Amino acid sequence: MLRFPPWKITLVTLIAVLGFIYTAPNFFSKDSLSGLPGWVPQSQIVLGLDLQGGSYLLLEVETDALYKERLQTLRTDVRNTLRQLDDPRVRFRVRQTNEGVTVVLNDAGDQERSMAALEELSSFVDANLFGGLPEKDLVITAEGVDTIGVTFSEAARVSMSQSAVSQSIEIVRRRIDELGTTEPTIQRQGENRIVLEVPGLDDPRRLKDLLGQTAKLSFHLVDRSMTAAQAQATRVPAGSQILPLSNTEPPQGVLIERRAMLSGENLVDAKASFDQQTNEPIVTFRLDTSGANRFGDITTQNVGAPFAIVLDDVVLSAPVIREPILGGSGQISGGFSVKDANDLAILLRAGALPAPLTILEERTVGPGLGADSVAAGEIAAIIGFAAVVLYMGLAYGLFGWFANVALVTNVMLIGAVLSVLGATLTLPGIAGVVLTIGMAVDANVLIFERIREEVKAGKTPLVAIENGYNRALGTILDANITTFIAAAILFQLGAGPVRGFAVTLGIGILTSVFTAFTLTRMFVALWYKSRRPSALTV
Repeated sequence: MLRFPPWKITLVTLIAVLGFIYTAPNFFSKDSLSGLPGWVPQSQIVLGLDLQGGSYLLLEVETDALYKERLQTLRTDVRNTLRQLDDPRVRFRVRQTNEGVTVVLNDAGDQERSMAALEELSSFVDANLFGGLPEKDLVITAEGVDTIGVTFSEAARVSMSQSAVSQSIEIVRRRIDELGTTEPTIQRQGENRIVLEVPGLDDPRRLKDLLGQTAKLSFHLVDRSMTAAQAQATRVPAGSQILPLSNTEPPQGVLIERRAMLSGENLVDAKASFDQQTNEPIVTFRLDTSGANRFGDITTQNVGAPFAIVLDDVVLSAPVIREPILGGSGQISGGFSVKDANDLAILLRAGALPAPLTILEERTVGPGLGADSVAAGEIAAIIGFAAVVLYMGLAYGLFGWFANVALVTNVMLIGAVLSVLGATLTLPGIAGVVLTIGMAVDANVLIFERIREEVKAGKTPLVAIENGYNRALGTILDANITTFIAAAILFQLGAGPVRGFAVTLGIGILTSVFTAFTLTRMFVALWYKSRRPSALTV
Protein backbone atom coordinates (compact mmCIF):
# COMPACT_ATOMS: atom_id res chain seq x y z
CA MET A 1 0.00 0.00 0.00
CA LEU A 2 2.91 2.36 0.73
CA ARG A 3 4.92 1.37 -2.34
CA PHE A 4 4.98 4.31 -4.73
CA PRO A 5 7.03 3.68 -7.88
CA PRO A 6 8.47 6.74 -9.66
CA TRP A 7 5.85 6.66 -12.44
CA LYS A 8 3.02 6.81 -9.93
CA ILE A 9 4.64 9.68 -8.04
CA THR A 10 5.09 11.52 -11.36
CA LEU A 11 1.47 10.94 -12.37
CA VAL A 12 -0.01 12.11 -9.04
CA THR A 13 2.26 15.15 -9.01
CA LEU A 14 1.37 15.99 -12.61
CA ILE A 15 -2.37 15.89 -11.83
CA ALA A 16 -1.90 18.19 -8.86
CA VAL A 17 0.25 20.64 -10.86
CA LEU A 18 -2.25 20.70 -13.72
CA GLY A 19 -4.95 21.49 -11.19
CA PHE A 20 -3.05 24.57 -10.06
CA ILE A 21 -2.26 25.61 -13.65
CA TYR A 22 -5.85 25.39 -14.90
CA THR A 23 -7.19 27.12 -11.78
CA ALA A 24 -4.72 30.01 -12.03
CA PRO A 25 -6.63 31.97 -14.77
CA ASN A 26 -9.47 32.52 -12.30
CA PHE A 27 -7.21 34.78 -10.23
CA PHE A 28 -6.64 37.18 -13.15
CA SER A 29 -8.92 39.41 -15.21
CA LYS A 30 -9.89 38.42 -18.74
CA ASP A 31 -8.07 41.44 -20.17
CA SER A 32 -4.77 40.36 -18.62
CA LEU A 33 -5.18 36.86 -20.10
CA SER A 34 -5.99 38.01 -23.63
CA GLY A 35 -2.38 38.81 -24.47
CA LEU A 36 -1.02 35.38 -23.49
CA PRO A 37 -0.08 32.72 -26.07
CA GLY A 38 -2.85 30.39 -27.19
CA TRP A 39 -1.32 27.32 -25.52
CA VAL A 40 -1.58 28.92 -22.07
CA PRO A 41 -4.80 27.86 -20.26
CA GLN A 42 -7.22 30.80 -20.20
CA SER A 43 -10.55 29.17 -19.34
CA GLN A 44 -12.26 30.65 -16.32
CA ILE A 45 -15.15 29.50 -14.17
CA VAL A 46 -18.43 30.77 -15.58
CA LEU A 47 -20.43 32.61 -12.93
CA GLY A 48 -24.16 32.05 -12.84
CA LEU A 49 -26.94 34.60 -12.87
CA ASP A 50 -26.93 35.02 -9.10
CA LEU A 51 -23.19 35.79 -9.06
CA GLN A 52 -22.50 38.03 -12.06
CA GLY A 53 -25.97 39.44 -12.66
CA GLY A 54 -28.08 39.11 -15.77
CA SER A 55 -31.66 38.51 -16.85
CA TYR A 56 -34.27 35.99 -15.77
CA LEU A 57 -37.40 35.40 -17.85
CA LEU A 58 -40.32 33.06 -17.41
CA LEU A 59 -41.85 32.44 -20.84
CA GLU A 60 -45.10 30.79 -21.87
CA VAL A 61 -45.64 29.19 -25.26
CA GLU A 62 -48.98 30.39 -26.60
CA THR A 63 -50.32 27.03 -27.68
CA ASP A 64 -53.77 28.55 -28.30
CA ALA A 65 -52.32 30.70 -31.08
CA LEU A 66 -50.59 27.62 -32.50
CA TYR A 67 -53.88 25.69 -32.41
CA LYS A 68 -55.67 28.52 -34.20
CA GLU A 69 -53.01 28.56 -36.91
CA ARG A 70 -53.27 24.80 -37.35
CA LEU A 71 -57.06 25.16 -37.68
CA GLN A 72 -56.54 27.64 -40.52
CA THR A 73 -54.32 25.12 -42.28
CA LEU A 74 -56.87 22.39 -41.62
CA ARG A 75 -59.62 24.55 -43.14
CA THR A 76 -57.57 24.96 -46.33
CA ASP A 77 -56.83 21.22 -46.47
CA VAL A 78 -60.51 20.34 -46.02
CA ARG A 79 -61.57 22.71 -48.80
CA ASN A 80 -58.89 21.42 -51.20
CA THR A 81 -59.74 17.78 -50.44
CA LEU A 82 -63.44 18.22 -51.16
CA ARG A 83 -62.72 20.16 -54.33
CA GLN A 84 -60.74 17.20 -55.64
CA LEU A 85 -63.72 14.83 -55.49
CA ASP A 86 -64.51 13.19 -58.81
CA ASP A 87 -68.07 14.55 -58.86
CA PRO A 88 -67.99 18.30 -59.67
CA ARG A 89 -71.63 18.62 -58.54
CA VAL A 90 -70.62 18.41 -54.87
CA ARG A 91 -71.26 21.86 -53.39
CA PHE A 92 -70.26 22.85 -49.86
CA ARG A 93 -69.38 25.67 -47.51
CA VAL A 94 -66.49 25.53 -45.05
CA ARG A 95 -66.28 27.67 -41.94
CA GLN A 96 -63.84 27.70 -39.07
CA THR A 97 -64.91 27.70 -35.41
CA ASN A 98 -62.93 27.92 -32.16
CA GLU A 99 -62.87 24.12 -31.87
CA GLY A 100 -62.58 22.93 -35.46
CA VAL A 101 -63.87 23.16 -39.00
CA THR A 102 -67.48 22.71 -40.06
CA VAL A 103 -68.50 21.63 -43.57
CA VAL A 104 -72.09 22.33 -44.69
CA LEU A 105 -73.12 20.35 -47.79
CA ASN A 106 -75.79 21.49 -50.24
CA ASP A 107 -76.87 17.89 -50.77
CA ALA A 108 -77.19 15.52 -47.79
CA GLY A 109 -76.45 12.60 -50.12
CA ASP A 110 -72.85 13.78 -50.45
CA GLN A 111 -72.11 13.38 -46.74
CA GLU A 112 -70.86 9.79 -46.74
CA ARG A 113 -68.33 10.11 -49.55
CA SER A 114 -67.20 13.53 -48.29
CA MET A 115 -66.43 12.01 -44.88
CA ALA A 116 -64.55 9.16 -46.56
CA ALA A 117 -62.47 11.67 -48.49
CA LEU A 118 -61.71 13.69 -45.35
CA GLU A 119 -60.56 10.53 -43.54
CA GLU A 120 -57.53 10.53 -45.85
CA LEU A 121 -56.35 13.74 -44.15
CA SER A 122 -56.07 11.95 -40.83
CA SER A 123 -52.84 10.34 -39.68
CA PHE A 124 -51.61 8.60 -36.51
CA VAL A 125 -49.84 10.52 -33.76
CA ASP A 126 -47.33 9.28 -31.16
CA ALA A 127 -48.80 6.08 -29.72
CA ASN A 128 -46.91 6.56 -26.43
CA LEU A 129 -49.06 9.54 -25.43
CA PHE A 130 -52.11 7.51 -24.43
CA GLY A 131 -51.05 4.16 -23.05
CA GLY A 132 -49.45 3.00 -26.28
CA LEU A 133 -52.78 2.96 -28.13
CA PRO A 134 -52.77 4.33 -31.69
CA GLU A 135 -54.56 7.66 -31.93
CA LYS A 136 -55.56 9.58 -35.05
CA ASP A 137 -54.95 13.31 -35.18
CA LEU A 138 -58.40 14.18 -36.59
CA VAL A 139 -61.90 13.45 -35.34
CA ILE A 140 -64.43 13.50 -38.19
CA THR A 141 -68.10 13.32 -37.19
CA ALA A 142 -71.48 13.75 -38.84
CA GLU A 143 -73.37 16.67 -37.31
CA GLY A 144 -76.81 16.34 -38.82
CA VAL A 145 -77.66 15.00 -42.26
CA ASP A 146 -75.78 17.67 -44.23
CA THR A 147 -73.01 18.83 -41.85
CA ILE A 148 -69.56 17.40 -41.08
CA GLY A 149 -67.39 18.39 -38.13
CA VAL A 150 -63.60 18.09 -38.34
CA THR A 151 -61.41 18.80 -35.32
CA PHE A 152 -58.11 17.73 -33.80
CA SER A 153 -58.12 14.81 -31.36
CA GLU A 154 -56.90 15.17 -27.79
CA ALA A 155 -53.78 13.17 -28.66
CA ALA A 156 -53.03 15.56 -31.52
CA ARG A 157 -53.39 18.58 -29.22
CA VAL A 158 -51.04 17.10 -26.61
CA SER A 159 -48.50 16.15 -29.28
CA MET A 160 -48.83 19.61 -30.84
CA SER A 161 -48.18 21.33 -27.49
CA GLN A 162 -45.22 19.13 -26.54
CA SER A 163 -43.61 19.55 -29.93
CA ALA A 164 -44.09 23.33 -29.83
CA VAL A 165 -42.44 23.67 -26.41
CA SER A 166 -39.49 21.45 -27.35
CA GLN A 167 -38.97 23.29 -30.62
CA SER A 168 -39.28 26.66 -28.87
CA ILE A 169 -36.57 25.71 -26.36
CA GLU A 170 -34.18 24.81 -29.18
CA ILE A 171 -34.88 28.01 -31.14
CA VAL A 172 -34.58 30.17 -28.00
CA ARG A 173 -31.20 28.53 -27.36
CA ARG A 174 -30.04 29.33 -30.90
CA ARG A 175 -31.09 32.97 -30.59
CA ILE A 176 -29.38 33.40 -27.20
CA ASP A 177 -26.19 31.72 -28.45
CA GLU A 178 -26.07 34.24 -31.32
CA LEU A 179 -25.83 37.03 -28.72
CA GLY A 180 -22.48 35.65 -27.56
CA THR A 181 -23.52 35.15 -23.92
CA THR A 182 -22.00 32.38 -21.83
CA GLU A 183 -23.86 29.36 -20.51
CA PRO A 184 -27.51 30.43 -20.63
CA THR A 185 -29.85 28.20 -18.64
CA ILE A 186 -32.95 27.17 -20.61
CA GLN A 187 -35.31 24.71 -18.95
CA ARG A 188 -38.86 23.53 -19.38
CA GLN A 189 -41.29 24.22 -16.55
CA GLY A 190 -44.68 22.56 -16.47
CA GLU A 191 -46.51 21.87 -19.70
CA ASN A 192 -45.91 25.03 -21.73
CA ARG A 193 -43.48 27.28 -19.84
CA ILE A 194 -39.77 27.94 -20.29
CA VAL A 195 -37.35 29.33 -17.69
CA LEU A 196 -34.53 31.38 -19.20
CA GLU A 197 -31.50 32.67 -17.29
CA VAL A 198 -28.83 34.65 -19.18
CA PRO A 199 -25.86 35.57 -16.94
CA GLY A 200 -23.93 38.70 -17.80
CA LEU A 201 -26.43 40.12 -20.30
CA ASP A 202 -26.42 43.90 -19.84
CA ASP A 203 -29.21 44.59 -22.35
CA PRO A 204 -32.35 42.69 -21.26
CA ARG A 205 -34.51 44.81 -23.57
CA ARG A 206 -32.72 43.38 -26.61
CA LEU A 207 -33.24 39.88 -25.23
CA LYS A 208 -36.99 40.46 -24.94
CA ASP A 209 -37.12 41.93 -28.44
CA LEU A 210 -35.42 38.85 -29.87
CA LEU A 211 -37.73 36.45 -28.06
CA GLY A 212 -40.86 38.51 -28.67
CA GLN A 213 -40.78 37.89 -32.40
CA THR A 214 -41.97 34.64 -33.90
CA ALA A 215 -39.75 35.35 -36.96
CA LYS A 216 -41.90 33.58 -39.52
CA LEU A 217 -40.53 34.66 -42.88
CA SER A 218 -42.49 34.25 -46.11
CA PHE A 219 -42.48 35.59 -49.65
CA HIS A 220 -45.73 36.71 -51.32
CA LEU A 221 -46.71 38.22 -54.64
CA VAL A 222 -48.31 41.67 -54.38
CA ASP A 223 -51.94 41.81 -55.54
CA ARG A 224 -51.93 44.44 -58.30
CA SER A 225 -55.65 44.32 -59.02
CA MET A 226 -56.09 47.36 -56.78
CA THR A 227 -54.19 49.40 -54.23
CA ALA A 228 -54.35 48.79 -50.50
CA ALA A 229 -56.30 52.05 -50.06
CA GLN A 230 -58.88 50.98 -52.63
CA ALA A 231 -59.21 47.56 -50.97
CA GLN A 232 -59.78 49.18 -47.59
CA ALA A 233 -62.43 51.49 -49.06
CA THR A 234 -64.29 48.71 -50.86
CA ARG A 235 -63.52 45.07 -50.08
CA VAL A 236 -60.33 43.04 -49.93
CA PRO A 237 -60.28 40.53 -52.80
CA ALA A 238 -60.69 36.87 -51.89
CA GLY A 239 -57.31 35.22 -51.36
CA SER A 240 -55.58 38.50 -50.51
CA GLN A 241 -54.89 40.50 -47.37
CA ILE A 242 -53.56 43.90 -46.33
CA LEU A 243 -50.42 43.92 -44.19
CA PRO A 244 -48.58 46.98 -42.82
CA LEU A 245 -45.32 48.11 -44.39
CA SER A 246 -42.53 48.47 -41.83
CA ASN A 247 -40.76 51.76 -41.07
CA THR A 248 -43.25 54.01 -42.84
CA GLU A 249 -44.70 57.28 -41.54
CA PRO A 250 -47.62 57.64 -41.82
CA PRO A 251 -48.32 53.88 -41.68
CA GLN A 252 -48.94 52.31 -45.08
CA GLY A 253 -50.43 49.00 -46.09
CA VAL A 254 -49.61 46.54 -48.87
CA LEU A 255 -52.18 44.31 -50.55
CA ILE A 256 -50.58 40.87 -50.96
CA GLU A 257 -51.75 37.40 -51.86
CA ARG A 258 -52.41 35.20 -48.83
CA ARG A 259 -50.69 32.21 -50.36
CA ALA A 260 -46.99 32.22 -49.59
CA MET A 261 -44.88 31.50 -52.65
CA LEU A 262 -41.93 30.53 -50.45
CA SER A 263 -41.42 30.16 -46.69
CA GLY A 264 -38.47 30.72 -44.38
CA GLU A 265 -38.11 26.97 -43.86
CA ASN A 266 -35.88 26.93 -46.94
CA LEU A 267 -33.51 29.50 -45.44
CA VAL A 268 -30.04 28.18 -44.58
CA ASP A 269 -28.14 31.38 -43.77
CA ALA A 270 -28.67 35.08 -43.15
CA LYS A 271 -26.10 37.83 -42.52
CA ALA A 272 -26.15 41.55 -41.87
CA SER A 273 -24.42 43.53 -44.61
CA PHE A 274 -24.46 46.89 -46.43
CA ASP A 275 -25.95 47.78 -49.80
CA GLN A 276 -23.08 48.52 -52.18
CA GLN A 277 -24.99 51.36 -53.87
CA THR A 278 -26.75 53.12 -51.00
CA ASN A 279 -24.53 51.87 -48.13
CA GLU A 280 -27.63 51.23 -46.02
CA PRO A 281 -27.76 48.19 -43.69
CA ILE A 282 -29.42 45.16 -45.27
CA VAL A 283 -29.75 41.44 -44.58
CA THR A 284 -28.52 38.97 -47.16
CA PHE A 285 -29.95 35.46 -47.21
CA ARG A 286 -29.24 32.14 -48.85
CA LEU A 287 -31.73 29.33 -49.61
CA ASP A 288 -31.27 25.58 -49.75
CA THR A 289 -31.36 23.71 -53.07
CA SER A 290 -35.13 23.22 -53.23
CA GLY A 291 -35.75 26.77 -52.08
CA ALA A 292 -33.30 28.13 -54.64
CA ASN A 293 -35.04 26.24 -57.44
CA ARG A 294 -38.45 27.44 -56.29
CA PHE A 295 -37.16 31.02 -55.89
CA GLY A 296 -35.70 30.90 -59.40
CA ASP A 297 -39.00 29.68 -60.89
CA ILE A 298 -41.01 32.36 -59.08
CA THR A 299 -38.76 35.23 -60.12
CA THR A 300 -38.56 33.94 -63.71
CA GLN A 301 -42.34 33.80 -64.04
CA ASN A 302 -42.97 37.16 -62.39
CA VAL A 303 -40.38 39.55 -63.81
CA GLY A 304 -41.65 43.12 -63.36
CA ALA A 305 -43.99 42.21 -60.50
CA PRO A 306 -43.49 43.41 -56.92
CA PHE A 307 -42.50 40.63 -54.48
CA ALA A 308 -43.28 41.16 -50.78
CA ILE A 309 -40.98 39.88 -48.05
CA VAL A 310 -43.09 39.34 -44.91
CA LEU A 311 -41.88 38.78 -41.35
CA ASP A 312 -44.50 38.12 -38.66
CA ASP A 313 -47.33 39.70 -40.69
CA VAL A 314 -45.31 42.84 -41.43
CA VAL A 315 -44.03 43.61 -44.94
CA LEU A 316 -40.32 44.36 -44.64
CA SER A 317 -40.03 45.39 -48.27
CA ALA A 318 -41.76 44.81 -51.58
CA PRO A 319 -39.13 45.19 -54.32
CA VAL A 320 -39.93 44.73 -57.99
CA ILE A 321 -38.41 41.63 -59.59
CA ARG A 322 -36.08 43.10 -62.24
CA GLU A 323 -34.69 39.81 -63.51
CA PRO A 324 -34.76 36.10 -62.59
CA ILE A 325 -32.80 35.32 -59.41
CA LEU A 326 -31.30 31.89 -59.97
CA GLY A 327 -28.51 31.71 -57.41
CA GLY A 328 -30.73 31.06 -54.40
CA SER A 329 -29.62 34.22 -52.59
CA GLY A 330 -31.09 37.66 -52.14
CA GLN A 331 -31.27 40.63 -49.82
CA ILE A 332 -33.81 42.24 -47.51
CA SER A 333 -33.89 46.00 -47.10
CA GLY A 334 -36.31 48.06 -45.05
CA GLY A 335 -34.66 51.12 -43.56
CA PHE A 336 -32.81 49.07 -40.95
CA SER A 337 -30.28 50.36 -38.47
CA VAL A 338 -27.10 48.29 -38.03
CA LYS A 339 -28.52 46.80 -34.81
CA ASP A 340 -31.85 46.00 -36.47
CA ALA A 341 -30.10 44.28 -39.36
CA ASN A 342 -27.98 42.20 -36.97
CA ASP A 343 -31.00 41.20 -34.89
CA LEU A 344 -33.02 40.26 -37.98
CA ALA A 345 -30.15 38.11 -39.23
CA ILE A 346 -30.03 36.38 -35.82
CA LEU A 347 -33.77 35.69 -35.94
CA LEU A 348 -33.65 34.29 -39.46
CA ARG A 349 -30.63 32.07 -38.76
CA ALA A 350 -32.19 30.67 -35.58
CA GLY A 351 -35.48 29.86 -37.30
CA ALA A 352 -39.10 30.69 -36.58
CA LEU A 353 -40.83 29.90 -33.32
CA PRO A 354 -43.75 27.50 -33.73
CA ALA A 355 -45.88 29.77 -31.51
CA PRO A 356 -45.51 33.20 -29.89
CA LEU A 357 -43.85 33.50 -26.48
CA THR A 358 -45.38 35.54 -23.66
CA ILE A 359 -43.17 36.91 -20.88
CA LEU A 360 -44.90 36.03 -17.59
CA GLU A 361 -42.13 37.07 -15.22
CA GLU A 362 -39.00 39.16 -15.58
CA ARG A 363 -36.19 39.73 -13.11
CA THR A 364 -32.93 41.54 -13.57
CA VAL A 365 -30.07 40.79 -11.19
CA GLY A 366 -27.53 43.59 -10.99
CA PRO A 367 -23.79 42.90 -10.85
CA GLY A 368 -23.68 44.59 -7.45
CA LEU A 369 -25.90 41.92 -5.92
CA GLY A 370 -23.83 39.25 -7.64
CA ALA A 371 -20.63 40.78 -6.23
CA ASP A 372 -22.13 40.71 -2.73
CA SER A 373 -23.01 37.04 -3.21
CA VAL A 374 -19.47 36.24 -4.36
CA ALA A 375 -17.99 38.12 -1.40
CA ALA A 376 -20.28 36.33 1.05
CA GLY A 377 -19.44 32.98 -0.52
CA GLU A 378 -15.72 33.71 -0.35
CA ILE A 379 -15.96 34.63 3.32
CA ALA A 380 -17.90 31.44 4.08
CA ALA A 381 -15.38 29.33 2.16
CA ILE A 382 -12.39 30.97 3.87
CA ILE A 383 -13.88 30.55 7.34
CA GLY A 384 -14.81 26.93 6.70
CA PHE A 385 -11.42 26.21 5.14
CA ALA A 386 -9.50 27.83 8.02
CA ALA A 387 -11.53 25.96 10.64
CA VAL A 388 -10.92 22.60 8.98
CA VAL A 389 -7.20 23.26 8.51
CA LEU A 390 -6.77 24.33 12.13
CA TYR A 391 -8.65 21.32 13.46
CA MET A 392 -6.72 18.82 11.33
CA GLY A 393 -3.37 20.33 12.31
CA LEU A 394 -4.18 20.27 16.02
CA ALA A 395 -5.86 16.88 16.05
CA TYR A 396 -3.45 14.82 13.93
CA GLY A 397 -0.17 16.72 13.91
CA LEU A 398 2.06 16.10 10.89
CA PHE A 399 -0.46 13.74 9.29
CA GLY A 400 -3.09 16.45 9.67
CA TRP A 401 -0.90 18.90 7.76
CA PHE A 402 -0.49 16.31 5.01
CA ALA A 403 -4.29 16.28 4.83
CA ASN A 404 -4.36 20.10 4.74
CA VAL A 405 -2.03 20.20 1.72
CA ALA A 406 -4.27 17.65 0.04
CA LEU A 407 -7.29 19.83 0.91
CA VAL A 408 -5.76 22.86 -0.83
CA THR A 409 -5.02 20.69 -3.85
CA ASN A 410 -8.59 19.42 -3.77
CA VAL A 411 -10.05 22.94 -3.94
CA MET A 412 -7.70 23.77 -6.83
CA LEU A 413 -8.75 20.63 -8.71
CA ILE A 414 -12.43 21.56 -8.30
CA GLY A 415 -11.69 24.99 -9.77
CA ALA A 416 -9.70 23.43 -12.61
CA VAL A 417 -12.47 20.99 -13.56
CA LEU A 418 -15.12 23.74 -13.45
CA SER A 419 -12.91 25.93 -15.67
CA VAL A 420 -12.13 23.23 -18.22
CA LEU A 421 -15.73 22.01 -18.47
CA GLY A 422 -17.11 25.54 -18.61
CA ALA A 423 -19.60 24.61 -15.88
CA THR A 424 -21.60 27.43 -14.34
CA LEU A 425 -20.85 28.27 -10.70
CA THR A 426 -23.90 29.49 -8.80
CA LEU A 427 -24.41 30.56 -5.20
CA PRO A 428 -25.65 27.06 -4.27
CA GLY A 429 -22.57 25.80 -6.11
CA ILE A 430 -20.40 27.75 -3.68
CA ALA A 431 -22.33 26.03 -0.89
CA GLY A 432 -21.40 22.74 -2.53
CA VAL A 433 -17.72 23.73 -2.48
CA VAL A 434 -17.93 24.68 1.21
CA LEU A 435 -19.61 21.35 1.96
CA THR A 436 -16.90 19.55 -0.01
CA ILE A 437 -14.23 21.22 2.13
CA GLY A 438 -15.82 19.70 5.21
CA MET A 439 -16.36 16.32 3.58
CA ALA A 440 -12.89 16.18 2.01
CA VAL A 441 -11.16 15.45 5.32
CA ASP A 442 -13.64 12.73 6.32
CA ALA A 443 -11.60 10.11 4.51
CA ASN A 444 -8.43 11.27 6.22
CA VAL A 445 -10.14 11.22 9.61
CA LEU A 446 -11.20 7.61 9.02
CA ILE A 447 -7.68 6.64 7.93
CA PHE A 448 -5.94 8.42 10.80
CA GLU A 449 -8.30 6.97 13.40
CA ARG A 450 -7.65 3.50 12.00
CA ILE A 451 -3.91 4.13 12.25
CA ARG A 452 -4.35 5.25 15.89
CA GLU A 453 -6.18 2.03 16.69
CA GLU A 454 -3.40 -0.01 15.13
CA VAL A 455 -0.74 1.91 17.07
CA LYS A 456 -2.64 1.37 20.34
CA ALA A 457 -2.81 -2.34 19.50
CA GLY A 458 1.01 -2.40 19.48
CA LYS A 459 1.57 -2.67 15.74
CA THR A 460 4.75 -1.32 14.15
CA PRO A 461 4.52 2.02 12.28
CA LEU A 462 4.66 0.36 8.87
CA VAL A 463 1.96 -2.21 9.70
CA ALA A 464 -0.20 0.47 11.38
CA ILE A 465 -0.07 2.71 8.31
CA GLU A 466 -0.70 -0.19 5.90
CA ASN A 467 -3.67 -1.51 7.91
CA GLY A 468 -5.08 1.99 8.40
CA TYR A 469 -5.27 2.69 4.66
CA ASN A 470 -6.39 -0.85 3.72
CA ARG A 471 -9.24 -1.05 6.22
CA ALA A 472 -10.50 2.48 5.63
CA LEU A 473 -10.63 2.14 1.84
CA GLY A 474 -13.90 0.21 1.70
CA THR A 475 -15.67 2.63 4.06
CA ILE A 476 -14.38 5.62 2.11
CA LEU A 477 -15.59 4.24 -1.21
CA ASP A 478 -19.02 3.29 0.17
CA ALA A 479 -19.60 6.72 1.68
CA ASN A 480 -18.49 8.65 -1.39
CA ILE A 481 -20.27 6.42 -3.92
CA THR A 482 -23.60 6.83 -2.14
CA THR A 483 -23.12 10.59 -1.91
CA PHE A 484 -22.14 10.75 -5.57
CA ILE A 485 -25.30 8.84 -6.53
CA ALA A 486 -27.36 11.39 -4.59
CA ALA A 487 -25.56 14.23 -6.40
CA ALA A 488 -26.21 12.58 -9.78
CA ILE A 489 -29.91 12.26 -9.00
CA LEU A 490 -30.06 15.90 -7.92
CA PHE A 491 -28.39 16.93 -11.18
CA GLN A 492 -30.71 14.81 -13.32
CA LEU A 493 -33.99 15.72 -11.65
CA GLY A 494 -33.19 19.13 -10.22
CA ALA A 495 -33.28 22.51 -11.91
CA GLY A 496 -31.40 25.79 -11.59
CA PRO A 497 -29.85 26.20 -8.12
CA VAL A 498 -30.22 22.48 -7.31
CA ARG A 499 -28.18 21.49 -10.35
CA GLY A 500 -25.52 24.08 -9.49
CA PHE A 501 -25.17 22.52 -6.06
CA ALA A 502 -25.07 18.99 -7.53
CA VAL A 503 -22.33 19.89 -10.04
CA THR A 504 -19.84 21.18 -7.46
CA LEU A 505 -20.73 18.41 -5.00
CA GLY A 506 -20.22 15.69 -7.60
CA ILE A 507 -16.91 17.13 -8.82
CA GLY A 508 -15.80 17.64 -5.20
CA ILE A 509 -16.48 14.00 -4.33
CA LEU A 510 -14.32 12.74 -7.22
CA THR A 511 -11.42 15.07 -6.43
CA SER A 512 -11.72 14.38 -2.68
CA VAL A 513 -11.26 10.64 -3.13
CA PHE A 514 -8.11 11.31 -5.16
CA THR A 515 -6.54 13.87 -2.84
CA ALA A 516 -7.64 12.39 0.51
CA PHE A 517 -6.60 8.83 -0.27
CA THR A 518 -3.98 8.84 -3.03
CA LEU A 519 -2.23 12.18 -2.44
CA THR A 520 -1.98 11.91 1.35
CA ARG A 521 -0.86 8.28 1.03
CA MET A 522 1.95 9.43 -1.25
CA PHE A 523 2.98 12.08 1.29
CA VAL A 524 2.95 9.51 4.11
CA ALA A 525 4.89 6.97 2.02
CA LEU A 526 7.61 9.48 1.08
CA TRP A 527 7.85 10.69 4.68
CA TYR A 528 8.10 7.15 6.05
CA LYS A 529 10.71 6.18 3.47
CA SER A 530 12.92 9.15 4.38
CA ARG A 531 12.49 9.06 8.19
CA ARG A 532 11.88 5.38 9.07
CA PRO A 533 10.30 6.33 12.44
CA SER A 534 10.30 3.79 15.27
CA ALA A 535 7.02 5.18 16.66
CA LEU A 536 4.04 7.06 15.28
CA THR A 537 2.37 10.13 16.74
CA VAL A 538 -1.01 10.59 15.10
